[in-house]
Amino acid sequence: MSNQGEGCCEPLSEEPLAEEQAAELATVFKALGDPVRLRLLSLIASRPSGEVCVCELTPAFDLSQPTISHHLKLLRQAGLVDSERRGTWVYYRVRPETTDRMAALLSSVSGDRAAV
Repeated sequence: MSNQGEGCCEPLSEEPLAEEQAAELATVFKALGDPVRLRLLSLIASRPSGEVCVCELTPAFDLSQPTISHHLKLLRQAGLVDSERRGTWVYYRVRPETTDRMAALLSSVSGDRAAV
């Protein structure tokens, strides 16, 4: 007996990513491919207030302030964080729409594999 007419296997996801979606998500994942940027995102996301001043981030690393600013710029360009200047300081917060999208993508792939 064959179930081919009904579809023998569940798809890994509802549909494959379009080229544009893949390029956009690759930028986001590439930004997280650096341990410093991954830690920065984690430090920002873990704040109870939801935001953190760059002056609080810099001491957490053995890196210069311009290097930290460069990493934050890449996170911002990837759409992972937003920033707001207040006087001389810049405050960063995670963009949940981007992190939620990444989480949904990863859970759909891993969830489909676990069901097989």
